[in-house]
Amino acid sequence: MKKHLPLLIALACVAWIFSAWRTPSDKPGILAANAFARLPLIANGRVQPLDSLARNTLLQIREKQTVNTAPWQGGARTLSAAEWLLEMFFQQELADTRPVFRILHTDVKGLLGLPLDADEAHQTDGKHFSWNQISPKLGEVRDEARRASGVEESARSPYDRAILQLWNSVGQYMRLQNTVQPQNAKNWERDLQVFVEAVPAGREAAKAQQAGQPHDGQALEKLITELQRASVMKEINPPLVIPPAHPGAGVAGWTRTDEALFQIARGEEVPGALRAYASMGTAFRAGDVVGFGAAVERYREQLAPNGHEILKKGEREQVFNHLEPFYKAIVLYVFAGLCVLVYTLAPERLAWLRETGRLVTLVTLGIHSAGLIYRMVLEGRPPVTNLYSSAVFIGWGACVLGLLLERVWKNGIGILVSSSAGFMTLIIAHNLAQSGDTMEMMRAVLDTNFWLATHVVVVTLGYSATFVAGLLAVLYVVLGVFTRVLTQEMSKSLVKMVYGIVCFAALFSFIGTVLGGIWADQSWGRFWGWDAKENGALMIVLWNALFLHARWGGIVRERGLMGLAIAGNIVTAWSWFGVNMLGIGLHSYGFMSAAFTWLMLFVGSQAALIGFALLPPRFWRSGSAA
Repeated sequence: MKKHLPLLIALACVAWIFSAWRTPSDKPGILAANAFARLPLIANGRVQPLDSLARNTLLQIREKQTVNTAPWQGGARTLSAAEWLLEMFFQQELADTRPVFRILHTDVKGLLGLPLDADEAHQTDGKHFSWNQISPKLGEVRDEARRASGVEESARSPYDRAILQLWNSVGQYMRLQNTVQPQNAKNWERDLQVFVEAVPAGREAAKAQQAGQPHDGQALEKLITELQRASVMKEINPPLVIPPAHPGAGVAGWTRTDEALFQIARGEEVPGALRAYASMGTAFRAGDVVGFGAAVERYREQLAPNGHEILKKGEREQVFNHLEPFYKAIVLYVFAGLCVLVYTLAPERLAWLRETGRLVTLVTLGIHSAGLIYRMVLEGRPPVTNLYSSAVFIGWGACVLGLLLERVWKNGIGILVSSSAGFMTLIIAHNLAQSGDTMEMMRAVLDTNFWLATHVVVVTLGYSATFVAGLLAVLYVVLGVFTRVLTQEMSKSLVKMVYGIVCFAALFSFIGTVLGGIWADQSWGRFWGWDAKENGALMIVLWNALFLHARWGGIVRERGLMGLAIAGNIVTAWSWFGVNMLGIGLHSYGFMSAAFTWLMLFVGSQAALIGFALLPPRFWRSGSAA
């Protein structure tokens, strides 16, 4: 039985993955929330389904993709992102009661007059609050946000950062509620019809007033009142939901709801999308399941002749969101790593656990690869386009390298490296996703698929390899200093692994850096400009070269080499994240205080491990191996 158990467990993991590989559908008699969530719009410069807009917004303001309607009590209903978006669009007075704003800082709670801890009487768990609970103090929040924004980013206090985060969440919330109708509209379909009927008389009155002739002041006032609502929407700058009336207009032909209202006031026809969303709102508020589904389907039929590809993209992206491949990969990486850790307790008796870990890691690499390829198809880009995708790709590369090591040495170390690296990088990616859309529009200077597929991919593989070498060195030090597991044979194996991986890292980081210089020459007219990111890439090349020369020259032995490999983690982390936080250079993505704190903690941990590596062998529990 033990012989077949690893395969059976791996097949169970595959079944778990494919159980979610389907297009989310709506059951008969239930509101067509999933069909609605597939409808397209333009946000962050790209076409995406409403489902992605809802999930990304929730991640930013609540740090989750679902809404617990009453977190202060057990058994409360949980809303999906699509269900929450429907309330945000069409039943805003109900959405305003949902506790979606995550506020942890006690001084911010004090400013808003909110309970510090869970309080059922005030309907809060002490962490999540509703729009109705924070809106009375929005003036104070705005003033504090203005003050905090004037402080240098590096000098901002935790309170300043919490206030700015809350103010950004307020902006996200208001943009969403003004996407398809003015905020707090009670019956938008009726209001829209009243506006359309008021336009002819209002236009005539406006012309007469401009000509200095008698005019209908009441008709003019009515038109101005309606347009003022549109002006408020314009200031908030919501996403674009009105598709172009003619084929071939592309992304540039999409408009916002407020722009469509001004176009109607100038005498143009009412866009079909505007009426479609108004009909959906009426049906949703009335609880008319059949009418809502029919309104969604009618709008899809309107889009089909000119936007078939856009509709298909929305469906594919919704499936990707529903599948959550990288979340599933995190779970499986943890499971595979635990299998190997238990295997080390009794290698001969628990050999089947090593095989289980290997097969599960292969399955996980498959879902990790599928997620990468799916994103590439959705974006039409190579695998690395931003920090989020770089974390996903680095984890993928580290997993591949770890499995290659396992194929050669067959001692479980490669599996442990694959699972650890995959887990850590996907956790980093998950936290990066909370900053917004992970498939955002490319910057103009980076909008070159050839160089994204060559320079960025090659240099990122260099990052992956350097981290794998560093992770192996960490394993060497931890096992040697704190356990008796590190034998002479294992010590030699780890040294060989680290050396081979660093050779790979040196080659790819060097080639990637040279390719980056060629791209810079084509984009900015110079091969090398001592930009912070360029210097960071060069540091990786030089450090890997230093490691190889130290080994070839016999300057350091095993423990010294491992210390150098761990230092490579610091150098690579600085090049990957640190230089982006400096706020200078052509490659900078801005200062991120939270990430900076974690980076410094990581650097401190690696420095401590280097210190342990330099301890004399008599202080190592596996002293003979050291």
